[in-house]
Amino acid sequence: MSTATSPQLTLHTFFRSTSAGRIRVALNLKGLDYKPIFVNLFKDEHLTPEYAKLNPSRTVPLLVDHTSDRNVSIGQSQAALEYLEEAFPDSKSLLPPKEDIGGRAFVRAIVGLIVSDTQPVTSLRLLNAVEKLGADRLGFAREWTSRGLRAVEEMMEQSGKEGKYCYGDQVTMADVCLVSAMWNAVLYGVDLAEFPRVSGVYDAMSRLEEVKKALPANQGDAPKEGK
Repeated sequence: MSTATSPQLTLHTFFRSTSAGRIRVALNLKGLDYKPIFVNLFKDEHLTPEYAKLNPSRTVPLLVDHTSDRNVSIGQSQAALEYLEEAFPDSKSLLPPKEDIGGRAFVRAIVGLIVSDTQPVTSLRLLNAVEKLGADRLGFAREWTSRGLRAVEEMMEQSGKEGKYCYGDQVTMADVCLVSAMWNAVLYGVDLAEFPRVSGVYDAMSRLEEVKKALPANQGDAPKEGK
């Protein structure tokens, strides 16, 4: 978007962060322009006093809406996803219709499972701590990612909802969170054959240009090949 009424959004992001990745995917799907501000977690740039003033949790993503009547700053990805739904109602919705209360709750439940139960225990800071304790870093990440994906797989089976995405044929927040979680699953060597429905959603999402654009390798702060 390039008109004077376009939202003035910035996203503090890191190419390898799946938390930031889910916001990149959501923004792309909604057609909302944003300016990326790269925060290198490998160099501890998120721990500087300057960044802490912007985001006290010292994490990415940090979504900032500079639109004149808002000036809102959100340092948690789940809250940022909900904010985008409410602040930009004319953009593509990532929730089932309002009359489908059960469907909206189902989608939010998958979001919570990934955002609260799965991703935090495989985050960079926790894996660093696991490694310092002498545990198998990769094995730990693979095990807990698999547990999260298994729960999503079972939720989809129990829902009885058919379609190529988590909840029918509409892309929702659940798919946005799942596809970024799957980037880590592939990285950790999770056996995706154990999760056919989850894998089907991943395949469908991966074909979308909005998702391809949000891939870690396609970010401006991603290491260039050969470097």
